[in-house]
Amino acid sequence: MQTNSINIWVRAAVLISGLLLIPVLMLPMWRIELTAPQYPEGLVLKIFPNKLGGDVEIVNGLNHYIGMKTLHAKDFIEFTVLPYLIGFFALLFVVVAIVNRKVFLYILTGLFLAFAILAMVDFWRWEYDYGHSLDPHAAIQVPGMSYQPPLLGYKELLNFGAFSIPDAGGWIFFSVGILLFSVTIVQVVLDKKNKKKLSAALLLLPLMMFGLNSCNSQPQPIKVGSDACHFCKMIIS
Repeated sequence: MQTNSINIWVRAAVLISGLLLIPVLMLPMWRIELTAPQYPEGLVLKIFPNKLGGDVEIVNGLNHYIGMKTLHAKDFIEFTVLPYLIGFFALLFVVVAIVNRKVFLYILTGLFLAFAILAMVDFWRWEYDYGHSLDPHAAIQVPGMSYQPPLLGYKELLNFGAFSIPDAGGWIFFSVGILLFSVTIVQVVLDKKNKKKLSAALLLLPLMMFGLNSCNSQPQPIKVGSDACHFCKMIIS
């Protein structure tokens, strides 16, 4: 029978996903690793939901020579908004699991995937502006050179190698998105199977009604000389 409720295992996965988003608020979501001959141990820039971490001051000092902007958390509105958005989604996951309605599951999946895509687009936009808006009076100027870090993966910037990957919070965030998308697909598949079963039942219903209507429950006249007694098997005369 078709129901508006979510499958029990899907509900459990949604609830767990919401709880997993809570530690994301305190963990670094992204990291950009920088390596160069003068820094063999490497430098790391960590991006938290509400702040910057790692070797921020050293990176700012190096960026000053090539005219890049210095990094300060107060200059990014994302660090103010992002914690609230993550908290909102963590609460929304739990609410959807409690309310137990498929329509809210589908809305949650759409909103979360849209949020993830917009976040990556905004991160790329920030990196583009960060790498292209250079001070024309910088000490080191290379004509035609930009210093946009890679969104994901490795890129060479002068004598530095920049490697951009998700950090602990980012991996959790992506895992939650993949899990939510997967269980939503499972719910859709289950709905299709239930619809097929319902359709088959509806097709058989007219046949069942016809069969029941063809049965006559009224007493039938006795055929003398041919019908036999049910108990003693003697011909009725």
